[in-house]
Amino acid sequence: MSKHSIDISRGERFFNEVLLKHPPFSFSYGDKTYTGFDGLDVSASGHEDGGQIYSASVAEINGSLRVRMEAKLNREFGATEYTVYFENIGTGNSEVLTDVRALDLRFEGKEPVLRGNMGDLQSFYSAYEHDLTKGDKYFLSTGGRATHVVFPYFDLVHGDGGTMIASGWAGTWEGLFSYNENSGTRVRIKTDVTLRASLLPGETVRTGSIVMLPYKGRDYFNSTNLWREWFMKYILPKANAEGDPLEPFTTAGFMGDTGLPNSDGSISERYFTWRPTLEKIVKEDVKPDFRWFDAGWYCDPYGKTVPTDWWGTIGTWEIDAEKWPDDTFLESNEACHAENIKVFVWFEPERVTHVDGLVKNFGYKEEWAIGSGDSRTNDLGNPECLKWTLDRITKFLARHGVDMYREDNNSDPARAWPEKDKLETEKYGFPRYGITENKCIVGHYALWDGIIDFCAKHGKCPFVDSCASGGGRNDIESMKRGFPLMRSDYDRTTSSMRLSMTSTFPRWIPFHGSSTKETVEQLDDPYGKGTTAYVSRASFLPIYNFGAKFTHNPELDFDLMRNNIREWRSVSRLLTRDMYVLTPWHHEYDRDGWTAIAYDAPEMGQSVLLAFRMEDSDEKTMSFRLPFAEPDNEYNLRDADTGAETTLSGKELRAGLTLTLDEPKSSKMILFYRV
Repeated sequence: MSKHSIDISRGERFFNEVLLKHPPFSFSYGDKTYTGFDGLDVSASGHEDGGQIYSASVAEINGSLRVRMEAKLNREFGATEYTVYFENIGTGNSEVLTDVRALDLRFEGKEPVLRGNMGDLQSFYSAYEHDLTKGDKYFLSTGGRATHVVFPYFDLVHGDGGTMIASGWAGTWEGLFSYNENSGTRVRIKTDVTLRASLLPGETVRTGSIVMLPYKGRDYFNSTNLWREWFMKYILPKANAEGDPLEPFTTAGFMGDTGLPNSDGSISERYFTWRPTLEKIVKEDVKPDFRWFDAGWYCDPYGKTVPTDWWGTIGTWEIDAEKWPDDTFLESNEACHAENIKVFVWFEPERVTHVDGLVKNFGYKEEWAIGSGDSRTNDLGNPECLKWTLDRITKFLARHGVDMYREDNNSDPARAWPEKDKLETEKYGFPRYGITENKCIVGHYALWDGIIDFCAKHGKCPFVDSCASGGGRNDIESMKRGFPLMRSDYDRTTSSMRLSMTSTFPRWIPFHGSSTKETVEQLDDPYGKGTTAYVSRASFLPIYNFGAKFTHNPELDFDLMRNNIREWRSVSRLLTRDMYVLTPWHHEYDRDGWTAIAYDAPEMGQSVLLAFRMEDSDEKTMSFRLPFAEPDNEYNLRDADTGAETTLSGKELRAGLTLTLDEPKSSKMILFYRV
């Protein structure tokens, strides 16, 4: 049983009295608007498995449209989840389906407040807290990568409790939160925002999934850690086909260490560059758990080598035989395996380039490419195209000894999807808007499912990396299949940016990583001694991505690197447990104060406090109240830098622990052991 204040009874009531009787979705079909199944004859079925209750409710409208809601209740946490499907069961095209809201629900309770953070890209996961009594809060995502700019995760505080809400849809979405004193807080979430279409016979579209987790009280830390605990147990993929839990891990790439021109990613890696790096990291005892092998390893659509243009030559997913002749890439991966290093490789399947070359040389079909120009959107909603893409990826993973699939998407597909919608609308003579997005997003989930299934059956990693130009594909439906190795491309810059993001993003997605370097621009590749302890600690997340010019930087301090990795490993398991941000959120350019974050594992009796006096701070001393400390217990404290130890009561720690840092841009790591 969780130690957090769960409102299981409210979750069960919501499942039984709302989801099953008056489902909170709405839509228009033909000339009529429907709220859930109201006014329709419904048949329902259900079963229970492992503490999860599953239900399916089905209704039909005029013998032409079948509406099906699949719902689930997690009895341990009172979390509910549902998805709605619309299927044309008639013999001709359906009436127009439009204005589909995956969630349309009123929440009771006074003084509603919406807490959360914005998305990646220009928003950089900035925090917000909005009093809904003073006005509505509106969100709109139109690019087709759901967690850029805005973020479909919400903490709605209402009355004497609250509800954590998330939308699982990797494409476009909008959300509106509004309050009325008499009727409460109305939440409306729409996924696939342009959907206005007549369905073809046998055709099905769906909403995004909606997840809700109720909690008691209005405490920020309680809602945060209840969500994190539930997420780690029920959302995060497992480590292997046997179902073992994922443990924190490290990654490192060899791509900056070739001595060859390198525009980005692994573009400069060759069959003759990897061995010195592997030998060096083994000798220096800085082996990562995973080798990071990034973009640029493939031939272009004309079968030619790719010297520098990794972005404009994708789609073949076939090894560049000039860079990696014969079995040399497999040889490099087997050498990593011999050192207990796994390998993941970069792909970008939602985009294709130079379609004429793909058609001529690789069995691609022109009609699978949506849009125009050299870079186009791959139609994963087409089953034949999906199969072609999945087969090429899985064959590569098998052929070259790759353990894990890493994905990227450097485009906004929602700019291309309407082009196919327009063509279909003209072809059929009735609206087909939003159909392409719906099928492509469902197809993308199916692609990941196919890759994961293949990996599980062949002893590889049954999870994926969810990158999309950084943090664009982190909706909760995607997070059931993977996690972001890098939550943002902008994490590849300053430690202040990193601390700003760590104060918000891990609240929702506990298992992820960032860069561990300190630079001004994303692709700057500094020499010098390497990452300082301050920057390393500012990068402490469950995935620790380190890298360097291991053989080409004579100044590199391997003692410093070993100490950073050793220090991370000493606390890595704590980083997935309860999290407490003890200071106000700082924008990346707000470097005047301190940032302090604590992680507590009550079942282990261990905690860690990471405190940072930022680069422009004039304050040498700061006190932090530690809300996780149990008042009647005592704690042994150890300073990770000096080794100094002391014992304090939980009551004293809750009143405030005072730390002193004499210099700006310095840090403290304090370890706590419950007596």
